[in-house]
Amino acid sequence: MSATKDAMLREFARAQKPPEAREDAGSGDGLDESVIHREEIELPDGGHLILTDIEDITPKRAATTAARIARILESKERDRQR
Repeated sequence: MSATKDAMLREFARAQKPPEAREDAGSGDGLDESVIHREEIELPDGGHLILTDIEDITPKRAATTAARIARILESKERDRQR
């Protein structure tokens, strides 16, 4: 039980005093900010779909995703009408 208590106290102390930000962060160390790609697509019912990803959003991928979302919304609308 003392090991659990010690671990808890260590984590509490670490949370109370977080490590300082490094001056050289973002200098080619692999911790650079990622580019976020964003694509806004108008759906058939007038709604908007916003795709965001760290990878490029190709036109084919955007169209495929929009078609899937349109089908989901259409099926939900049919379910509501029953």
